[in-house]
Amino acid sequence: MNIIRLAVREFIGMFVDDGNLALLALLLIAAITAAVKSLALPPLFGGILLLIGCLAILVQSVRRAARQQ
Repeated sequence: MNIIRLAVREFIGMFVDDGNLALLALLLIAAITAAVKSLALPPLFGGILLLIGCLAILVQSVRRAARQQ
């Protein structure tokens, strides 16, 4: 049973290394999608916001990881 748990944990770890990074990215995608659908935000502007938001989340994640080192 421990081997199965370890294998599942490693499998998930391949896709989600930093849980906070993944959670913030999902929240950003959901927020931009809702804005494009409900507020009639132009899709190009939504794409630009996604790019800027993802870059900001990535920079924040890298800075946090550098502080821990």
